[in-house]
Amino acid sequence: MAMQRSSLGLLALVLALPPVVTRAADCGSMASPQLDWHECTKKNLMLQGSDLEGANLVGTDFSLTDLAGANVKSANLEKATLVRASLEGAHAEGANFAKIEAYRSSFANIAAEGASFAGAELQRANFAGAQLAGASFEKAELGRADFDKAVLTGAKFSFANLSRADLSGATFETTPMFDRAFMFLTRIEGLDLSAAAGLEQAQIDLACGDASTKLPAGLSVPSTWPCPADHD
Repeated sequence: MAMQRSSLGLLALVLALPPVVTRAADCGSMASPQLDWHECTKKNLMLQGSDLEGANLVGTDFSLTDLAGANVKSANLEKATLVRASLEGAHAEGANFAKIEAYRSSFANIAAEGASFAGAELQRANFAGAQLAGASFEKAELGRADFDKAVLTGAKFSFANLSRADLSGATFETTPMFDRAFMFLTRIEGLDLSAAAGLEQAQIDLACGDASTKLPAGLSVPSTWPCPADHD
């Protein structure tokens, strides 16, 4: 009897709770801060300079869309599709790009300090000139990504796939993290990685450096350096 009363009391409590309302995305709205475009289709559009600061863009399809110069500061783009999209020169400080699909997309000259690209698909993405201090690329797929002249101070590449990625023109002013990163033919020529954390000899043996590459104490230059030029 006591158990029955307890069950009835619990049922009454559940029935008294307000219903959970899932807000529908306003896919027809114009670009504006804090909007909700989650899981909307925004493919092949011209959205240069749009102000989407703090917007909910989870799962949104931006394939082939031009977001150059847009403001996506603190926006949530988790699991968004950005295949061949452009965020060149965009402002994305603190944005969440976790688990996005962004093959061959351009993030050139983006300001994305503190942004998360964790678990993102970024093969052949262009990060040339990007400001990425404190950004996370943990577990990201970065095959053949280009980081020429990017600022990667304190960036995290733990468990990332950096196969054939080009870091050779990047800047690392403080400790970057490379714990368990896969660095097959990763271009690190001319880099000062003496303060890098997580680097092991097996990673260096796979990577492509040269006589000017500085390694952490205890790691040695492989006999295979320098690597031939990659023309693909």
